[in-house]
Amino acid sequence: MSGPTTIAKKGRPLLTAMLLLLLLGSSGVLLHRFIPPPTTFLMASRAVGGSGLDYRWRSLDDISPRLVQAVIASEDSTFCAHRGFDMKAIERALKANARSEKRGSGRIRGGSTISQQTAKNMFLWPGRDWIRKGLEAGYTVAIETVWGKRRIMEIYLNVAEWAPGVYGAEAASRHWFGKGAGDISAREAARLAAILPSPRRYDAARPGPYVRRRASRIQAAMGTVRNDGLAACVLD
Repeated sequence: MSGPTTIAKKGRPLLTAMLLLLLLGSSGVLLHRFIPPPTTFLMASRAVGGSGLDYRWRSLDDISPRLVQAVIASEDSTFCAHRGFDMKAIERALKANARSEKRGSGRIRGGSTISQQTAKNMFLWPGRDWIRKGLEAGYTVAIETVWGKRRIMEIYLNVAEWAPGVYGAEAASRHWFGKGAGDISAREAARLAAILPSPRRYDAARPGPYVRRRASRIQAAMGTVRNDGLAACVLD
């Protein structure tokens, strides 16, 4: 029979691994406040899997403000207002997922903010397990505190995957449109934002009906972002 002591011993390796990961991550949060990340876990794992690696860091000043407006319009309209988590979006996602489960559709809706996505993309592995979600929450609080909104957006736009093996706004703009990230139009920015949920599936240069419709909605919403100052924490 295994007693509490045996159970505790079995749990120590996992606890030790989590503490080491948090320690390394804390150092990374401080370091990357000032230094661009050379790569991420996702980039490395995709490259090992054969997807290649096209990653070109660009300062936020060298990325079109249209892309900032587009990702806020499509991914996180309250980015400048929240402290890392959008509780209303999380609540809506939980209700939508409960309805999907009842219908047996299997569709999962996320409620992650840009801050949460940045924490995941920078420090963690893909997946939906509870350990990763817990670490994601911790890293989200850390980067909101240490980095601030402008740095979060800068890293988000530089490490997001926009096609198989293509990471960041500069590589994505050149891959899809043959131009730098500072030169993309509002329509091109909206198309890049439109494919973010499934960048390995959709095409920004020759979009199908779904991406065209989504991009049109995003481009219209970019006007609201601009007029209502929803990107002021990044662009002002």
